[in-house]
Amino acid sequence: MAKWGEGDPRWIVEERPDATNVNNWHWTEKNAGPWSQERLKELLDNLKISQNGIDCKITEVEKIDGEATANNRKGKLIFFYEWDIKLKWEGLLAGGKDKVKGEVNIPNLSEENDVSEVDMTVTIKSSGDEAQRVKAFMHNVGKGVIRQQLAEYIRSLKEEFTKGLILPKKGEDAPKPDNVKTITSGFNKKINMEPIVDRQQKQIGCKLDTKNIELTETFQCRAQEFYDAMTRIEMVTAFTQGHVKMEAEKGGKFWLFGGNVTGEFRELVPGKKIVQYWRYKQWPDQHFSEVTFSIDEKEDHTIVTLKQDLVPSAEVDQTRANWKRYYFDSIKRAFGFGAFL
Repeated sequence: MAKWGEGDPRWIVEERPDATNVNNWHWTEKNAGPWSQERLKELLDNLKISQNGIDCKITEVEKIDGEATANNRKGKLIFFYEWDIKLKWEGLLAGGKDKVKGEVNIPNLSEENDVSEVDMTVTIKSSGDEAQRVKAFMHNVGKGVIRQQLAEYIRSLKEEFTKGLILPKKGEDAPKPDNVKTITSGFNKKINMEPIVDRQQKQIGCKLDTKNIELTETFQCRAQEFYDAMTRIEMVTAFTQGHVKMEAEKGGKFWLFGGNVTGEFRELVPGKKIVQYWRYKQWPDQHFSEVTFSIDEKEDHTIVTLKQDLVPSAEVDQTRANWKRYYFDSIKRAFGFGAFL
């Protein structure tokens, strides 16, 4: 096994003509938001949906709110996108007198759900039998056509941003998207880390019994890379697979897993140490533990020691399991820190 600083080819800058991101090893990110908005408008605006004498058309893309990013780590692409889309449409029944107008709302187009599972609501502004028949057509047929366009957006997003993120290796003229492994942030499911309610848990006015936790985990990465995974908001978003609020500075707050984990940074030493006040939502109100990550880079791996003080005794086993599942295993899976390529 190659050792850091002793010829490991992943770190040889000369292998890339432009001397950047050797073998696509480091985390890189591109903002795909503006491109995505234009692409979605291109695919949806003036979209015609016709069948069995009913003609409908998307007349306006009224709203596209959200964001999209494309990330590269070890030649793997991780795409994040979350869009709230509102469309205006109109349709006419064969032989009908008046056009039927309405809206299509798509509140959450994201990588967490397959396109076939994306919520889509069809509404109309008029009433009557003709209007209901056109609405039923848009519900039964129109949704399928719109989903095809959304699937095309996702396909083209990955194709477009593969080109810019996966850099050519020595001797290659251009990137080869077909040979790149593309993954999303998870298994089409958000990690929510919902509390398990213990109805016999706490009694107000009683002294809280606490214990300490100590865990040690090995990561195949540089110390700075693990530090970045815990403090850079885009990387924390990647392994938690959900919305993140974070200010990585002394006194800065963080909010993870849908608000089930909150806290504050107390000390930050890049590549060496992270100290946090940390609490789980179901713990007694205002009770925080103190978590210290000690990061120790070795010759060909990094050892992380976690020490957590003042964990409610009833929560020790669950908290220990959550560190392993939601933090350590998720970080390894998201960034490839579990084994060398």
